[in-house]
Amino acid sequence: MRLNSFENLFVDELNDLYSAEHQLIQALPKMAEAASTPELKQAFTQHLEETKNHAEMVKQLLSSIGEKAGGEKCKGMEGLIKEGDEIIKKRGDSDVKDAALIAAAQKVEHYEISGYGTARTFALQLGHNEAANRLQEILNQESHADELLTKIATGEGGAEVAVNQEAASNGSGKSNRR
Repeated sequence: MRLNSFENLFVDELNDLYSAEHQLIQALPKMAEAASTPELKQAFTQHLEETKNHAEMVKQLLSSIGEKAGGEKCKGMEGLIKEGDEIIKKRGDSDVKDAALIAAAQKVEHYEISGYGTARTFALQLGHNEAANRLQEILNQESHADELLTKIATGEGGAEVAVNQEAASNGSGKSNRR
């Protein structure tokens, strides 16, 4: 796609997000399977359903401005997912691996937060106010997913587990939780 106008840039950003969401739909079940902490498995599974909705919402936004979803593969998400796949393949202490999975997932969330924030700003600039509202909804959900991962990692906010604490206190390579 050529970037001949700000509208083209907006469409390009939406298509990048659409690709990113579809790649994440494939990756989240693998991350859930690799997680050993029930709360982390549940967070990945819950976010999978949200991610499917996000992909559909982006597709609808593109359709509402007369564009089709598709285009080039999102290279940023491709790299982040590759990093997550490397963690999934590694062996080791389950708490440490869960901490690594959370770190990888938060990189993904921050990438999405950046992308949706940018798309929302573009939509506002172009006068696509309804699109901006929908993008803000997605942005709020992505931020919530990031906050949930932080709670699982740190035990803050009433979380039942503190994966990072378990991983850090487990110098023997054996889990204290199981």
